[in-house]
Amino acid sequence: MLVFADGRIVGTIGGGCYENDAIGRARLALADGKPALVHYELNDDFAQENGLICGGRMDVHIDPLEPDPHLYVLGAGHVGFQLAHMAATAGFHLHVVDDRVKFANTERFPGADVIVEPIPDWLHQADIPSTAYVVVVTRGHQHDLDAIRALAARDLRYLGLIGSRAKVARIYDALIAEGMPVEALERVQAPIGLDIGAVTPAEIAVSILAQLIAVRRGADTASLSMKRPNVLARRPS
Repeated sequence: MLVFADGRIVGTIGGGCYENDAIGRARLALADGKPALVHYELNDDFAQENGLICGGRMDVHIDPLEPDPHLYVLGAGHVGFQLAHMAATAGFHLHVVDDRVKFANTERFPGADVIVEPIPDWLHQADIPSTAYVVVVTRGHQHDLDAIRALAARDLRYLGLIGSRAKVARIYDALIAEGMPVEALERVQAPIGLDIGAVTPAEIAVSILAQLIAVRRGADTASLSMKRPNVLARRPS
C-alpha cells in the first residue's frame, strides 16, 4: 500500500482499524524519514478498543520512499572529490560548490550541479531544501566558519563539518561569541563521519558517506560517530 503525505492511499493491507493506524504511522515516517516495523496483536483488548474481532497478529513494515536526496558538497578538494564520486553511485543528487574553477568543474564532477562562486556569497542566496544533506569540506578554517555560520540555524536533514575536535571547538567558540545559539551547533555532525580509523581522502569520504546513508536509512550509528555528546558542555549557552 502506498501512503502519501496528504493521507491519500493506493492499495490496501486489509482495511480495518489497524490499517488506519498504519496510515498514520506511515505519514509520520514520511515526515522523519525513518522506517519502522509495527506489530499488531489482534487480541480481545485490541478488538474491544477498535472493533476488530478477526484475531491473530499482523506485522507491517513501513518504509518511507523519497526521491534521490540532494547532497551539497561545499569544497571541491581531495575529500570533496572522493565523496562526490562515491555519493553519486549511492543515489545522491550532487551539488558541488567552490570558488576555484580548477577544482569545481564538470570534468572533475560529471553529472553534478557545479557552482563556481565564493561559498559565503552562494550560501547567502541559496535556497537549500530542508531535506538536503550538506557536507562542509572547504580548504580552510575561515571558509568552514563562514559556511557553518550560514547553515547551522537552518532546517536541514544533515549538516556535517570536517576537521579535528580542536578545530571544531575553535569554530564553535567563535560562533557562540557572535551569538549563535548552542542548540543550532548541537545539530551539526562535527567532526564529520563515522569512526573507522580513516586516514586518506578516500577513506574519509567512505566514513562520511556511511554516515549519510545511516541518516537516510534511519540507522543508529551513535556508537561510531566522531561527534562527542559533550562537545558543547563546557561552553555557556
